[in-house]
Formats: sequence, C-alpha cells, structure tokens
Amino acid sequence: MKIFVDENIPFMTVQELLGLGHDVMDIRGTEHEGITDKELWKIVQKEKRLLISTDKGFVQNRYEKHHGILIIRLKQPNRLKIHQKVMKGISLFKEEEWPRMTVVMQDMFHRTWKRKEKN
Repeated sequence: MKIFVDENIPFMTVQELLGLGHDVMDIRGTEHEGITDKELWKIVQKEKRLLISTDKGFVQNRYEKHHGILIIRLKQPNRLKIHQKVMKGISLFKEEEWPRMTVVMQDMFHRTWKRKEKN
C-alpha cells in the first residue's frame, strides 16, 4: 500500500510498515519537512497515498476524494502508543478499502467515515 506518514509518526512505525512491504513516504529529512497541512495534503493527493498523522485537522478532508486518512488521537501519546495504534488501524481494513475511508483511532475506540461515491 502507498502510505504517507506525517512527521509526528514515530520512525519505528515507518520501519515496521516498510518491513511489511508498504511503499512509505516519510516527510522527515526532506525539503517538505515543516510545510503547512494544506501543502502536505496536496502532496498526499498527488502521490495517491494513505495519510497517517496525529493532526486532527486532516479530518476536515474526509468528505473530499482521497486515498485514505488514518488519524491517531490519544490523551497521553508517546511513541509506543502511537505506533501501536497505527499498526492496529492499518490492520482493520484491506488496502482496497482505504480509498475514501477516514479512521480516527482514540484510546478506547475508533471512528470511521467513508466518503460516498457520486454517480
């Protein structure tokens, strides 16, 4: 699966996703590090990738056509908790289910939205 990880996702998560065979684009260490969410969203859309972030602002894009959004929102986040929630979230759906899907993983539950296809 083609994935874009925001800079707030732990590197251990990037490594595990790569180890699972995913095509992961990590913004850290690139000229795009620190760009605005709007600019980041444009890159994600152009690259046709699932976005993984802890930034709840991306939930506003759930009604746009997209290739998947996974947001991690924890009360007391740390690298390990974020990593575990990302891996849990990725495992919930098959690759072909992610387009138009927005998932917000929280401490005890998750919420899911699926953008409807227009006829």
